[in-house]
Amino acid sequence: MSTPNAFHNVSPFLVSKLISSTVGEVKDIKKLRSGDLFIQTATSLQSSTLATLTQLGTLLITTSLHKGLNFSRGVISQKELLSHSEMELVENFAAQKVCAARRINIRRDGKLLPTQHVVLTFSTPQLPKSIKAGYLNCNVRLYVPNPLRCFKCQKYGHSQLACRGKSPTCAKCASTDHETTTCEANSLKCVNCDGAHPAYSRTCPKWLQEKEIQNVKTKQNISFAEARRIVAERTPKVGVSYSSATKTKATFSSSQTDPEITKVFVPPLKQVTISTNQPALIRLKILERHLVVLIIFTLNLLPAPHQTTTFQRN
Repeated sequence: MSTPNAFHNVSPFLVSKLISSTVGEVKDIKKLRSGDLFIQTATSLQSSTLATLTQLGTLLITTSLHKGLNFSRGVISQKELLSHSEMELVENFAAQKVCAARRINIRRDGKLLPTQHVVLTFSTPQLPKSIKAGYLNCNVRLYVPNPLRCFKCQKYGHSQLACRGKSPTCAKCASTDHETTTCEANSLKCVNCDGAHPAYSRTCPKWLQEKEIQNVKTKQNISFAEARRIVAERTPKVGVSYSSATKTKATFSSSQTDPEITKVFVPPLKQVTISTNQPALIRLKILERHLVVLIIFTLNLLPAPHQTTTFQRN
């Protein structure tokens, strides 16, 4: 049985002891809302061992690498590579820890045209400053993705597939009685800020704020919740004095985990090389000069031999 509530029925002392007896003492273990575990290891050997486990004591488990913290994305701009496909780039850059490539295209006169800009995904949290393309030395710039806006409700932070809205919202006039493609309104209204512009406008204050959150998250390599808090704390609030603002800290209980945000390609475990030269940290935060290998445990409960064990949800 594999459910998000699996850990509610298993003793935390038992899980901790099983992990310690298997790989030794780890630095930290944290439980997620989903019921999975984040494990912070002390060495790369522990990470390698955990990554290959399928059973922990009498518990069946699955492990996976974190989609964000173990990878980094950068942009290269090289006109000499314009004729190469994304697959060819990955094959030629594989030795430099590139596991995915996506060329940036622009739409002009109804046609999709390729550009010289390519987003590369590296199987390391540390983004290299440059990369070699044969005899060319390509500078690598940090890639900051644009905010994710739902095409159904027009709100930020989730995709259309994950939207909980009951009816679509027009991106042009903010009405909920028709879709954007059939809008005939004479005036524009943004559903996010009530401004006289469509919801997809890049001059929208809400878009600019979400872009800044993405910028902080990417540059500091932190969670969305932390990035939102930082941006909120340094954003002046209307009607709030400076002294009051400095006394109160903004807190957010929610975090953005929608995979559509990052769109980071995660290769199978067998394709990921874990360094043995540096200790590995399995944690939400990345520490400099450390390889981060984040392993998520999902338990399938397996009764011990000659025993009958029944687990029930709370």
